Amino acid sequence: MLTTVVAFIFALGILIVVHELGHYSVARWCGVKVLRFSVGFGRPLVRRVHGADRTEWVIGAIPLGGYVKMVDEREDDVAPADLPRAFNRQSVWKRIAIVVAGPLANFVLAIFIYWALFMHGIPGMKPVIAEPPPGSIAAAAGFRAGDTIRAVDGAAVLQWQDARWRILRHGVDRSAVDIEVVDVRGQPAVRELDLSGVATAQIEENFLGHVGLAVAQPRLDPVIGRVVAGSVADRAGVLAGDRVLSIDARPVDDWGALVKTIRAHPGKPLDIEIDRAGRALPTVRLVPESSEEGGQIIGKVGIGPQVDRAQAEAMMVDVRYGPLESLREAVARTWSTSVLSLQMLGKMLVGEVSLKNLSGPITIADYAGQSVQVGWIAYLTFIALISISLGVLNLLPIPMLDGGHLMYYAIEVVGRRPVSERAMAIGQQVGMGVLFVLMAFAIFNDIHRLIGG
Repeated sequence: MLTTVVAFIFALGILIVVHELGHYSVARWCGVKVLRFSVGFGRPLVRRVHGADRTEWVIGAIPLGGYVKMVDEREDDVAPADLPRAFNRQSVWKRIAIVVAGPLANFVLAIFIYWALFMHGIPGMKPVIAEPPPGSIAAAAGFRAGDTIRAVDGAAVLQWQDARWRILRHGVDRSAVDIEVVDVRGQPAVRELDLSGVATAQIEENFLGHVGLAVAQPRLDPVIGRVVAGSVADRAGVLAGDRVLSIDARPVDDWGALVKTIRAHPGKPLDIEIDRAGRALPTVRLVPESSEEGGQIIGKVGIGPQVDRAQAEAMMVDVRYGPLESLREAVARTWSTSVLSLQMLGKMLVGEVSLKNLSGPITIADYAGQSVQVGWIAYLTFIALISISLGVLNLLPIPMLDGGHLMYYAIEVVGRRPVSERAMAIGQQVGMGVLFVLMAFAIFNDIHRLIGG
């Protein structure tokens, strides 16, 4: 819990500071006087005054956002000497630049993180396909166990994560995609994966699993590598290093068969024979706990496999580029993620994608904690993804957000006069209502995920 909270606050702090620094820097560049730079809302916990303009630098009690307060005649009385530096007296193009600088800073942060990661090297699974289930879309397309994906729609693929990402984008569009592979005999081939019949629910939950594509896993012996404290297996006395010989008198040859049997028996007792250091133990009875995953109820007992390091490393590939190529890949990754985010939001608006995909602070905090425990590369990738999401969200044409202000300024450019204060006040109320509803949905989804596991 402590790791999750610290990881969440640190990530959120970086994203807010970068976003508000974008507004602040361009405002100063445009000659606008800044009164306050605040990270967080509510009662100030830390307050410092710096600079010739006596700008307040504040950390608020509620760390779910921030703001840059500038001199503006619409909000307070302005001293005559500060009138030329008031935000509302700047040209529409300067106001646009100041507003767009916040979301743009979030995109720049994501590009910088990806650029650094691509230069350092990103480890990932090789894009080798496991045997597709009979009757699946992947099986119908001709995929076979051992196929190695080389390209998706003409774009080279080096890792399974890249293949998943590119195929998902076509799944959202419900379009067919050509996938170049090399089979187990080294022969190249092109498989056409028709995603036109993929249902919305399948895109939302375990998309590639429904399609029938999964990364090949090394064959693992049925030896327990770890036991989750307090789990069903832990309470039954199972230890790391135990080898499972049979389940309900049926021999177990590999880890996959063990997991398959456990998952298929939620809440039902299983009698397991165990070999411990060459000695057969009395039969152990386990009753798998029921858990929801991908819309199905499965069984879990809280064990993990013992993985041979050399075997695992053989399934991995490290991808890295030079400085210029890393920058190109970083920009492309940021752009494609932004486009996909907008597509998903659009499909939510027209009802093609459920609002249950909205995530709030609880889910984001959970992901922050999980990613930081995986490693610093996963954590930085998480920050980049959230930074892109923050940039996209703030550009939506909703009053109260940066995109809402940009909408007003676009109307001003076209109509050659500012939007009336009354219209802006009504827009603020509408925008506040929309954001409240979205936040309510997001928090509801968070609580539902938390309760449902």
